Amino acid sequence: MRKASAQEVAQKIAQVMDNVRNLEKELARFKSKLAASRGDELADQAADVKGVKVLAAALDGADAKALRETLDKLKDRLRSAAIVLAAVEDGKVTLIAGVTADLTSKIKAGDLVNFVAQQVGGQGGGRPDMAQPGGSSPDKLPEALASVRGWVESRL
Repeated sequence: MRKASAQEVAQKIAQVMDNVRNLEKELARFKSKLAASRGDELADQAADVKGVKVLAAALDGADAKALRETLDKLKDRLRSAAIVLAAVEDGKVTLIAGVTADLTSKIKAGDLVNFVAQQVGGQGGGRPDMAQPGGSSPDKLPEALASVRGWVESRL
């Protein structure tokens, strides 16, 4: 077994840490690309409710940044829409809601996402066009997402 000096050990640790940081950045880029590609698929799943596109979906493996990026792309693509996206990681629910500017007088993103968050053990609020809370009951997420269409419809 070869003995290493403290300086050699420090250099090896620095190299490993650089590799970890690079891999984390690469993983974040991959998640963003994956979420963006899912955004196109999701747009096709949006329901038409009184002329407004309504979408509520879970994105497996997405982090908060990927959810935000996907939400922005969906708002651009769907034009007049109310959207709720969710992801589950480590037993926690991350939610994001977005409402296009033409609808914020009728539907506030903060109200919408708070409605969903309460069902998954959380609470939230936010701006009229975007809000991002969390929750602690991922098992309730499918039912909570399914309730979005009715909530939006009741406000239009």
